[in-house]
Amino acid sequence: MSEVAPLHRTLEQELQALLRGVSLECLVCGEFVLHAGGMITCPECGSTLRAEAGSEKTQLQLETQAG
Repeated sequence: MSEVAPLHRTLEQELQALLRGVSLECLVCGEFVLHAGGMITCPECGSTLRAEAGSEKTQLQLETQAG
């Protein structure tokens, strides 16, 4: 038998997958996200993710609202 490979990813890997469009799952609630106008938004929990322009490295901002 072969070894079992780990399936977990780090938060940074999950964020990069969201930005590339590989993942469509919200990191907060697990629902599907919408990609529109450079923003990634979850219609279920209202969290948004956007890349800041004008920096050498991609800087991410995650905004959530409790409620």
